[in-house]
Amino acid sequence: MVHIEKGELTQEEKALLEVIGKGSVQEAGTLLANKNVRVNCLDENGMTPLMHAAYKGKLDMCKLLLRHGADVNCHQHEHGYTALMFAALSGNKDITWVMLEAGAETDVVNSVGRTAAQMAAFVGQHDCVTVINNFFPRERLDYYTKPQGLDKEPKLPPKLAAPLHKIITVTNLHPVKIVMLINENPLLAEAAALNKCYKVMDLICEKCMKQRDMNEVLAVKMHYISCIFQKCITFLKDGENKLDTLIKSLLKGRPSDGFPVYQEKLIRESIRKFPYCEATLLQQLVRSIAPVEIGSDPTAFSVLTQAITGQVGFVDVEFCTTCGEKGASKRCSVCKMVIYCDQTCQKTHWFAHKKICKNLKDIYEKQQLEAAKEKSEEENNGKLDVNSNCVNKEQPEAETAISQEECDPKEPVEGEKESLQCDAGSECSQDATAGPLASEE
Repeated sequence: MVHIEKGELTQEEKALLEVIGKGSVQEAGTLLANKNVRVNCLDENGMTPLMHAAYKGKLDMCKLLLRHGADVNCHQHEHGYTALMFAALSGNKDITWVMLEAGAETDVVNSVGRTAAQMAAFVGQHDCVTVINNFFPRERLDYYTKPQGLDKEPKLPPKLAAPLHKIITVTNLHPVKIVMLINENPLLAEAAALNKCYKVMDLICEKCMKQRDMNEVLAVKMHYISCIFQKCITFLKDGENKLDTLIKSLLKGRPSDGFPVYQEKLIRESIRKFPYCEATLLQQLVRSIAPVEIGSDPTAFSVLTQAITGQVGFVDVEFCTTCGEKGASKRCSVCKMVIYCDQTCQKTHWFAHKKICKNLKDIYEKQQLEAAKEKSEEENNGKLDVNSNCVNKEQPEAETAISQEECDPKEPVEGEKESLQCDAGSECSQDATAGPLASEE
């Protein structure tokens, strides 16, 4: 590899760095075709064009540079930063994923001994931390698509590698989401295909536990996905696709409060079946979940998600009631208590939600009345304080007259709402300010 000095840039390379900042992919492509432009040139700080593009959040620019041979693991930065570190600091999940797919090493540390995931966590980019921690190289899965040893056939048909890899790297471990991904792909929605997939998951789990640098987190994740696959197989027997029935079973709530008991039991069962009892992570999961009654917090899903993805509780982020996807914003316009990604998730969950929607509406209205009462009391107390201050001021009569507008606090303006009509007659609304309950919680 040719050694490149820091700061020794040609005019064309300087122009390339400027173009990257503007985000003009076409101009960058023209400059990269110039023989005087080195795709891995270094500025005075040791940053390559790829690092600049990653830090500035230019996804298309990153893809262009990688196609032209940019070194994703260049380590010449003055503080030891890599392109993956800059991508993680930018908070762009897509760029972080592109860097990982291009072969970025996740265990490289900078001058203060921090990895890309640790740096992202330090600045609060938890989504990027989750992407890095859940990444699984495609090459490790492709190993099983080729016959090994005395095997005449591969353990995993090559056509299943891509859809299986998508599920392995997913950051949302909600069982309904995984079943939805299986149901959406005709290649996976067959008992024979899932039978091969879950056996490969078990092999990866075993390898993670027996290798020198044991990876308990990945092992637990592979085992959990394997258990979901095996449950799907029972609903795909006799050539009939009954995965929709499985989804309804996972979403069906008990009459008292709508809590999905079957879903909770499935997750607990998968954890209990983990074959390596000595694993520290398993013992932590059991200690956290076992004392909790079904229907109480924390749920098995929340404990498992935090253990595998490293996600913590987000105060200002909502999750879809159906599939558990982060960032859901569509609220049921009747009860205002249930949140969905879109109409598809709302329609899927309606069979269960309609039974408790009225009760949730009553709870919501009660909370709103209590909140309004507290707000009114605070306003009255505020007016009394202002009036007492006005009376106590020793000023001439002409100056003591204070208008009502100056004493009374201004009323807040409510945010607008966007509604989606459901086929069952209910609506799903999106609050411009995270909803009336979000601010109360």
